[in-house]
Amino acid sequence: MESNGSAQPLPRLANNARRRRPLISLTPLIDVVFILLVFFMLASSFLDWRSIDLSAPARATAATTLEGALLVELRPEGIRLSGESLSLDALAARVAERVARRPDQRVLVRPARGVPLEAVVDVLDRLAGAGVRSLSLVRSQGG
Repeated sequence: MESNGSAQPLPRLANNARRRRPLISLTPLIDVVFILLVFFMLASSFLDWRSIDLSAPARATAATTLEGALLVELRPEGIRLSGESLSLDALAARVAERVARRPDQRVLVRPARGVPLEAVVDVLDRLAGAGVRSLSLVRSQGG
């Protein structure tokens, strides 16, 4: 060690104290994060359950109440209302016009095999938007 006479070297312990940063323990932080993770896993619901109410009428009553009902057939090639091919917009307009005259108008929707469920739901949604209150889904014969 060189000494010029006036400057005294600092003791080694004091020099190390300046460089040392305060230690922060990560264990409590990890504990808190784990507890929050468990809390949110237990408190959260990741499923969105929506149910559709379906009521199946008895066969004897179904036959008597189908008189005067509109029949909407969904086929892979298109939509038919009482045998006439229509677009979805035209179907909604025609049914809305009919429901305006007869608010208790029953509408039967019969999807054929091979029709995607999305198309059936679109038609049911449009018919419900047209004001149909009595809407039934009919199973096609043999399917």
